[in-house]
Amino acid sequence: MFSKLFKKKTEDKPKTPEVMGLYLGGSFELDNLKMSLLEPSLVIEKSARSQLIQAVGEAPLDTGGTLLRFYTDDDGFLQVVLDGGMTENHITDVKLWHFYETKTIGSQSQWDTCLASLISQPTYEIEGYTYTRVWEAVGNDSPPVAVTETTYEEDGDISKTDQFMMLYEREIENDRVESLLVVGEEKQVGNNLDRCLVISTGFDIQPADITING
Repeated sequence: MFSKLFKKKTEDKPKTPEVMGLYLGGSFELDNLKMSLLEPSLVIEKSARSQLIQAVGEAPLDTGGTLLRFYTDDDGFLQVVLDGGMTENHITDVKLWHFYETKTIGSQSQWDTCLASLISQPTYEIEGYTYTRVWEAVGNDSPPVAVTETTYEEDGDISKTDQFMMLYEREIENDRVESLLVVGEEKQVGNNLDRCLVISTGFDIQPADITING
């Protein structure tokens, strides 16, 4: 009787975003034939055909849309951009990204330089390939686009990261493009700010090229 009266209420866990059948703890398969034809043109050597979703990120956009990222065990993430809602009918872009390089930023002056001139440049070069900036602002300056991502992990941990990013592209075979995402990340860890520069390469992918497992 008393145990019922004084029973603690269990807190409702926030619902992790889902779309296209993608969800935290789930997995998906990539079309092997299409990937085999595309990979020779990309910076990455090989993408795993089967990928397990280990975390999910959600970031509202200033345009009113939403950015969803499904982080996988292949050192990358499947990114889905939605506009006007959270269903498949609202999807405007799907890309598969792989992390290329992560650099720790150790000082305030390095962080200021990163935000002012490193993230956003007219062009960006890696491995001899030149990528051109996509997000151009009116005027001479094109500052990084700022978002705050809430990330949900399998162990129940929820964290927030401020991100300052710029998108670049280069043309590859068959009228396709390879994208480059340069992001300055800032996260509060205890009393300290954890900062880094994250560079990822990616490409457009069609929902039909993804098979959901289960």
